[in-house]
Amino acid sequence: MSQNFTPSDRTQTLLVLALLGESDKTGFELVHALEARCDCAFFCREGMLYPILYRLCEAGQVSSYIKETEAGSRRCYRLTRSGARVLGRKRDEWKLLSRAFDAPKGGEACAKNTD
Repeated sequence: MSQNFTPSDRTQTLLVLALLGESDKTGFELVHALEARCDCAFFCREGMLYPILYRLCEAGQVSSYIKETEAGSRRCYRLTRSGARVLGRKRDEWKLLSRAFDAPKGGEACAKNTD
């Protein structure tokens, strides 16, 4: 079973941008997608998500609009061109970081038990 953790603001931003890069979503859909994608390890409440969305909207990386559904009006969020560029850069940074930690560089000695 996964242990819940709270990722950094940068990681939360990357996750939100990545999900919006796939398709427009409501806040509710984002919360559930984050939980599903991270095997419930990342527990996100709306109270954590909406400040991120508002910050991204202010930065011009995300925009919002009202969508009419059978259940009523829903606010949806979409990635802007600026947000797509930021997402591309952040993905590149993530790949570099992942490769750096995946590739053995002689650091195995640090992990050995010296007892």
